[in-house]
Amino acid sequence: MNLQSTAPIGIFDSGIGGLTVAKAVMEALPNEDIIYFGDTARVPYGIKSEETVRQYALQITDFLLHKGVKMILIACNTVSASAKKEILELAGSIPVLDVITSGADAAVEQGGAQKVGVIGTLATVNSGAYIDAISAKNASTEVIQQACPLLVPLAEEGWTDNKIAVQTLNEYLKVFDGKGIDALILGCTHYPLFKRAIPEVLEDESISIIDSADSIAKSVEYYLKKNDLLNESGGKFECFVSDRPQRFRELAERFLGRYVSETTIVSL
Repeated sequence: MNLQSTAPIGIFDSGIGGLTVAKAVMEALPNEDIIYFGDTARVPYGIKSEETVRQYALQITDFLLHKGVKMILIACNTVSASAKKEILELAGSIPVLDVITSGADAAVEQGGAQKVGVIGTLATVNSGAYIDAISAKNASTEVIQQACPLLVPLAEEGWTDNKIAVQTLNEYLKVFDGKGIDALILGCTHYPLFKRAIPEVLEDESISIIDSADSIAKSVEYYLKKNDLLNESGGKFECFVSDRPQRFRELAERFLGRYVSETTIVSL
């Protein structure tokens, strides 16, 4: 299949978390058209079985392929850990990038990181996907993981820096106390929404915070430039969700800092 430079980039997540990826791509590549799908009817994915996550992910991938995207970004760590292989098979010649690979690469490339912390959903942590991805880059790096299942519901409600959020983060992040981690990977695309609170809870400015959204945006830019697929005249942003379109639109506009046209509800 010959990819068209003017075709949109497809981005999907279980909810609003993938907007962190969409925002990073918009900032790096403002002329790219983006189609975003948030599976708001079935969020969170992190507590569901791998089989269920795969089913959902393939339904969304099929939707994006029918929209004629030139690239798919898996903006969900749980999907990246559970369904990347199946998505690649379904996508065929359409390139697929994922946040786990990008996040692991960024952590290792920090330089000198011997201990890396990872926070993610139960599914992502239990999969060991970050351990595998980091070990593939640097086998000597120690990885310490912590599941944070309550953070996604908090983010979906917009509670990212209030007392409840800080108390929850304190409980989860204390596992890293005294461990000497050099970097902390935000292993869920909802977690960058807590970027203001996390450094305050860690109380250690030497710890690098790895946001895979920034990393994957750089990978997108590199791929499109290399393959002469940069869009020079776009910039359109379309949102599709499986439930609560008005609520999603409100959160999207607040987070992206820009007007979001009507969000369309889709039944998969």
